[in-house]
Amino acid sequence: MAAISGAVLKSLSTTGEQRICLLRQCSNPISRKLGSVQFKFNVDSQCRSLTSSSSSGVRAQVATLNQTSTEVAQNVEAPVAIVTGASRGIGKATALALGKAGCKVLINYARSSKEAEDVAKEIEAYGGQALTFGGDVSQEADVESMMKAATDAWGTVDILVNNAGITRDGLLMRMKRAQWQDVIDLNLTGVFLCTQAAAKIMMRKKKGRIINITSVVGLSGNAGQANYSAAKAGVIGFTKSVAKEYASRGMNVNAIAPGFIASDMTAKLGEDIEKKLLDAIPLGRYGKPEEVAGLVEFLALNPAAGYITGQVLTIDGGMVM
Repeated sequence: MAAISGAVLKSLSTTGEQRICLLRQCSNPISRKLGSVQFKFNVDSQCRSLTSSSSSGVRAQVATLNQTSTEVAQNVEAPVAIVTGASRGIGKATALALGKAGCKVLINYARSSKEAEDVAKEIEAYGGQALTFGGDVSQEADVESMMKAATDAWGTVDILVNNAGITRDGLLMRMKRAQWQDVIDLNLTGVFLCTQAAAKIMMRKKKGRIINITSVVGLSGNAGQANYSAAKAGVIGFTKSVAKEYASRGMNVNAIAPGFIASDMTAKLGEDIEKKLLDAIPLGRYGKPEEVAGLVEFLALNPAAGYITGQVLTIDGGMVM
C-alpha cells in the first residue's frame, strides 16, 4: 500500500467521523479513494459514529505504513562501500565508521577472517549491513570476485577505500627482489586493480567516491622503506591521474596520507625509538585509526566534499608541512 500524505493523515485523524456521516446516503459497504490509497468503511443507514479508538487505530496504521515506507527507502538508498584490508587498524576503523554512518560495507581481508567477522558483527549490532570477503587485492580474479560479491548482495558500489597494504622493510643494499615486488604488487597494483573494477560500476551511475590510503613516506621518503615509499608515492600519482580521467563522470578520487598511527607495531617499539618518533611530530603523539576513519567518512559521504578531487590530505600531527 502506498504511503499516505500528511494532509490525508490529518484529515483522517481529525474528521474521520464527519467524512463517514457525509457518506450516509450510500449503500453498504462504502468504498472511497483518498489520494492513491483506497479505504473501505461499512456504514449503516444511521451513520454510526467512529469511536476514538477507531480513529486512533487508523492513525496507528497510517503511522506504521509511513514508518515502513521510510525504512524501505533508507535501505534502498544506503551507499555501498568496499574497504580493503578492513580487519584491523585504519581499515577496521573505516569500515566501522562507514557502517555506523549508514553504509552497507564489504569488509575485505587477506588472512584475518575471525577479525573481519567481528567487524561485520559490530556493524550489524548498530543496525547496519555488512559482509566479509577474503581475497588478495593484488590478484585480478580476487578483485573481480569481490566486486561481484558486493553487486550480487547490494546491486552497486558507491564508495571504494583502498586501504590494504604491507611492509617489507630493509635497507636498499640488502633488499631482495621479492621484498620489493610484494610491496609494489599489493600496495600499488592492488589499488590499480580495485579502482579499475569499481570505476566500471560507478561510471554507469556517473557518481562515486574513491579514497586511497597512501602515507607521508610517499611524500617525504624514509630510510629502510624504499619499496614502501615508492609504492605510496605511486598511489599519489595514480590518484591524481584517475581524478582527472573520471571527473567528467561525476567521480571524486582523493588520497589520504597518514603519519604514525597507533597500532600493534607502534606498541612494540622501544622507548628510545618511540621518543625519536614523537619528537618528530609537532603534536607530540601518534594518530588514532578513528581520526583517519573520520577523514575517510568526510570524503566518502559528506556533501561538502563534493568539490574535492585529486587531492592528498595529510593527517600526520604536523610531520609534513
